[in-house]
Amino acid sequence: MNEADSRRVGSELEKLGYHYAPSAAQADVIVINTCVVRQSAEDKAYGFTASLKPLKQGNPRRTIALMGCLVGVKGNARLKKSLPHVDVFMPPGDPGPLIDHLLEQEQLKLNAFALARRHALQDGNLVLPAHLQHNMISAHVPVVYGCNHVCSYCIIPARRGVERSRPVGDIAREVRSLVAQGVKEVTLLGQIVDRYGYDAPDGPRMPDLLRTLNDIDGLERIRFLTSHPNYMDERLLQTVADLPKVCEHIEVPIQAGHNEILAAMKRQYTVDDYRRLIDRIRHYLPQTGIATDIIVGFPGETEAHFQGTLDVLAELKLDVCHSAMYSPRPGTVSAKIMPDDVSPEEKKRRLHAVNALQETVAAEISRRYEGKSVQILVEEKHKGKWKGRTRTNKLVFFEDEQDYKGKLVDIHIEWAGPWSMRGRPVGKRPKPVPEFILSSA
Repeated sequence: MNEADSRRVGSELEKLGYHYAPSAAQADVIVINTCVVRQSAEDKAYGFTASLKPLKQGNPRRTIALMGCLVGVKGNARLKKSLPHVDVFMPPGDPGPLIDHLLEQEQLKLNAFALARRHALQDGNLVLPAHLQHNMISAHVPVVYGCNHVCSYCIIPARRGVERSRPVGDIAREVRSLVAQGVKEVTLLGQIVDRYGYDAPDGPRMPDLLRTLNDIDGLERIRFLTSHPNYMDERLLQTVADLPKVCEHIEVPIQAGHNEILAAMKRQYTVDDYRRLIDRIRHYLPQTGIATDIIVGFPGETEAHFQGTLDVLAELKLDVCHSAMYSPRPGTVSAKIMPDDVSPEEKKRRLHAVNALQETVAAEISRRYEGKSVQILVEEKHKGKWKGRTRTNKLVFFEDEQDYKGKLVDIHIEWAGPWSMRGRPVGKRPKPVPEFILSSA
């Protein structure tokens, strides 16, 4: 979501005639986009923003803007006091305060060209920053902002506000604009993306949005995340199965493998509910890739609770597990009323145990691909190799002299590890293995 927000800010600045600078020291406008999901991210945001004070002192006309969840939808008077060198404070996803600030500066008031250019481009299209145009293959597109669920550990509803779904027409217009600028794949974003349209009675829902976007010429693939077990219904699964551009790639967090911890998290489902959901997903999408999230060391999590998490991961054998240690966030229910009673050392041990188990599961899944062919969308060249992803979001590398960027390519998988695979384009001969001979006189 933050990547999409940053791109939108860059788009609005380019409409005013700005262009991307290679470093903060060379920039007239510096924007810091922040995340506060974990304490380490918040500390990093504070530290980096504070480090920019000498740049502001060296050039008082330079604009520094702070945006994202550190600011939140309600603003933050404490931030303004502790970071006096920051000129603009922006809520998540809203470049308006920065644009208004720049327009109020004398040089832009007199720049009629910039004003006319901005008004001409205020038609809902997203103009990628120049350094990304025809260079970005995959893009994130927010479709629903905020969240109405208040999981006891999560600060996002307080910082990003209540659910607000974007109109289908606005989303489709943005996707068409991205496709015209070279994008081949979009990932639709929401804290609970399946709840798209729930805030508009009798309005379109996620399956309707997917069908609209599936008809856009030039768009090759559609993904969406993150889902919630309570809202991934059979209509949505059938839509994914029906539409050729929607990838067989589902991200649906369980967060914990024991009902007592799930209840404390206020997740509103049980482990058995999650098991049944995975069964439904695999019924509608037999070849799908499924990713989940796990939080270890939640308040009150005993060794027996944690063993439940390991057991369900070993049983369900999901493709990816994003794991994290619990971190109390000020303002959340868990931080207010639940003691952080699992030691840091124990949290790390549990995190390592989850990661070790998942590596074994992922390796087992990946081995099934060896000797088979998969289709990938090539994103870029990385360390001399082409890099792309399958429809199920598996990372694949291959070597070839041709330019494959942005193309759909069938790859014969020669080797598969837990986190990536290697192969060659179908129809290409294997690279010869150098030979040697040993002799003795």
